[in-house]
Amino acid sequence: MRQSGTGRRIVLLDLDGTLTKSDPGIIASAEKALETLGFPVPDKSEMRRFIGPAIIESMRRNNVPEDRLDEAVRTYRRYYSEEAVFDDPLNPGHKVPGSLANSVYSGIPDQLRRLRTQDFILAVATCKPEYQARPICEHFGLDDLVDDVFGASRDNSRITKASVIRYAFSCLRYSESSGDRALMVGDRWTDADGARDCSLDCLGCAWGYAESGELEEHGAYRVIDHVDDLDDAVSAYFN
Repeated sequence: MRQSGTGRRIVLLDLDGTLTKSDPGIIASAEKALETLGFPVPDKSEMRRFIGPAIIESMRRNNVPEDRLDEAVRTYRRYYSEEAVFDDPLNPGHKVPGSLANSVYSGIPDQLRRLRTQDFILAVATCKPEYQARPICEHFGLDDLVDDVFGASRDNSRITKASVIRYAFSCLRYSESSGDRALMVGDRWTDADGARDCSLDCLGCAWGYAESGELEEHGAYRVIDHVDDLDDAVSAYFN
């Protein structure tokens, strides 16, 4: 991790829907898990809502009983992280686990490089378990473009965006009294709510998975429409 002095400018970046187009793998893994456990698969609009919140919350919202939530999460994680049963969108005919049925949004690597030249501290902050998030970032080369990757815990003790942000701040030794400032960048209400709960602003990304008006309703201070707007929007916020 890059070390710096006082007055750091820290940009926390959501992963799914902000840096990566991850819906194929997340939705397919969730559908397989629900089918395996004998639960009905919701319609397409509801399946899209699986992207953003912790998987246990999405399963609970879709009426998986409390006494089977752990089983549902384990089954989802098996399809998402372990079993290569889905088509690789970047390599037709090759099978991958759900986590790699995924791609980086066009333009994101260039935007991250531009931000790094301005000495921002860049860190992924995702509700995806960290043991899943790190290999995804490594597979797509994002780990070389950010300073660290922070995610939820495997045991579900840290699953909300606010708890992930606080964990990231602890690891980064974030200190407002030393002049540190931070911004959350994300595409869902979870990012906006998590930022607010940690007294941060959230820059919303309209290219992700938010429903119409969602980011504004949850208090994102600004919503940008295109990946190419990211560098300028972050720079304008801190300046």
